[in-house]
Amino acid sequence: MSIKKSEAKGLKPGSYFLIDGEPCKVVSVEKSKPGKHGAAKANIVAIGFFDNRKRNVIMPADRMVDVPLIEKTSATVIADMGETYSLMDSETFETYEVPKPTDQEIISKIELNVAVEVWDVMGTRVITRVKT
Repeated sequence: MSIKKSEAKGLKPGSYFLIDGEPCKVVSVEKSKPGKHGAAKANIVAIGFFDNRKRNVIMPADRMVDVPLIEKTSATVIADMGETYSLMDSETFETYEVPKPTDQEIISKIELNVAVEVWDVMGTRVITRVKT
């Protein structure tokens, strides 16, 4: 599991970080000014990468948060296995299975021998888009 540390105030919309161990995509970040007796706060709204749940956290802006390192690779669809697709990595020629995406737009574009982009997030591989 590859994770790096980053300050909460450094997060931007579109970046990823972990909330309760779940990788989430940041939707918005609002920072308050430091008060007389306290540190600046960051109000972060994010959506879960795997479960699409909206999450809201408020924390000190200088708190260190875990940021997952996302490995992006290219693969070719070689078989439809029912609940999963069998893919072959375009560089290493390794074959592996990934669950079918939940996005109907992506599923409608997937057919045999089409190139797809695969993200490896915390050891779980997911098809994120179909390459044209």
